[in-house]
Amino acid sequence: MSEPRAPRRPLLPLWAAVLSAALAAVLMDLAYPEAAVWVLAFPATGLLLVALIGRRFGGALLVGLVYGILFFGLLVSWTSRYLGPIPWAALAVVEGVLTAIALVPIALAYRWLPRAFPGATGRLLGLPVVVAALWVGRELFVGSWPYGGFPWARIGMSQAESPLAPISSWVGVSGLGFLMVLIVAMLIEVARLRAWRRPLRLIAPAALVVVLLFTPLFPSSSSGSMRIAAVQGNGPTGYFDEREPFAVIQAQTEATAPLYGEDVDLVVWPEGSLDADPFEAEAIARRMTLVANRIDAPLLANAATGRDGLYFNTSMLWTTEGTATQIHDKRHPVPFGEYVPDRAFFNALAPDLIGLIQREYTSGSNPPVVEVDDVVVGLAICFDVIYDDVIWEGINDGAEVLVFQTNNADFRGTDENLQQLAFARMRAIETGRSVVNVSTVGTSQVIRSDGSTVTSLDADEAGAMLEDVELRSGLTAGVVLGPWIQQLLLWGGLGALVVGWWRARGR
Repeated sequence: MSEPRAPRRPLLPLWAAVLSAALAAVLMDLAYPEAAVWVLAFPATGLLLVALIGRRFGGALLVGLVYGILFFGLLVSWTSRYLGPIPWAALAVVEGVLTAIALVPIALAYRWLPRAFPGATGRLLGLPVVVAALWVGRELFVGSWPYGGFPWARIGMSQAESPLAPISSWVGVSGLGFLMVLIVAMLIEVARLRAWRRPLRLIAPAALVVVLLFTPLFPSSSSGSMRIAAVQGNGPTGYFDEREPFAVIQAQTEATAPLYGEDVDLVVWPEGSLDADPFEAEAIARRMTLVANRIDAPLLANAATGRDGLYFNTSMLWTTEGTATQIHDKRHPVPFGEYVPDRAFFNALAPDLIGLIQREYTSGSNPPVVEVDDVVVGLAICFDVIYDDVIWEGINDGAEVLVFQTNNADFRGTDENLQQLAFARMRAIETGRSVVNVSTVGTSQVIRSDGSTVTSLDADEAGAMLEDVELRSGLTAGVVLGPWIQQLLLWGGLGALVVGWWRARGR
């Protein structure tokens, strides 16, 4: 039986491809919280890939723009909560344009590789592998550029509640995303080649499905426990919240007070839990020292701090002696949220909005860890949870538990907190570590290393969680191999595309 030749025309007319891309965007958004229907990530991927098959540069760019702008517009609609539609639209358009540009190589792969490698193996395995690698390369590109990138929408992060999440403990979140796209791309080629007529050709996709569904967690070792108190003060921590002097630390103190007299190893307050820099404001420092002494445990708190004329988003481990020698500064301040890149240019475009951001935070360079009674605690401040380098560095520095501090007050009543919480859950699974995720206004949770929830505090309520949090040691394959897998997929996908172009040109 002769092989079906790869069609040079697109599978769908342009109007249908645009509709397919729009539907893909809607389904992909529903795969993330709040809906969190994780299985929809697969048909969403399929619809987008089918829309790209056979397209030339212009058509692929249009399909990518429709998908990217609509998807990001839906996913990060919470950015309009206080600042209105302009920042939301700007973010959606920028991320959508970058997504569209980075989707073009996938369309080119569908044009070149079937001609370069026309056999069944090339179509059923080689082409899907390259397509999936280019998908991950697109995520890495959008997640790292410009201004440090915005890796909020990696497809692997949509699987926090799915049976596929343990795969990230073996190959990292990017590796999980690669395998997800690979199975979809393989099934598309099975359909295009009618491969069911030769059952042996279904072995590879069937084996991949088994791997996806039945991969266990990578084993890590239990190394004891730490009694951690995480306090959600529900104070006026939003950018536009009206607040009295010391209102934030007062709310945190009142929510902590019921823990006085309990056996506690570490108290954790969220990002933005202090009204002022305790290294400069004596009243704040005295209150923190009082809390640490009343609970007889160090206090991990957070505030904006100034050093050498620079400002940092800083977490500090405040001791009963009334000082902090261990600090960590946020590694990835949020552009247009915590600082304004190219301020003069953007101020000319939107002076009223840019004028709201007066303080310019600087990227931190100190390690994302603190040590409490010989236990290393890994840290990530707010959106730093989505950046691999921060998480991996903390684990490689010996962290036996992860603490994520965040302030979601500007996004009350939106999906933002639930999306960030899902990413925290994926980090627990990927690293094999328990996670304490504490917010100023909720939802806060203690999460086991398998991603299950130990305890939770609902949004918009003050309270405290006190748990014996399991400590774990040993590096998962996801942490060890994750950086290498990312580089292999990024450059391997691009390299394979170049080889495909060269061979197709010769043919």
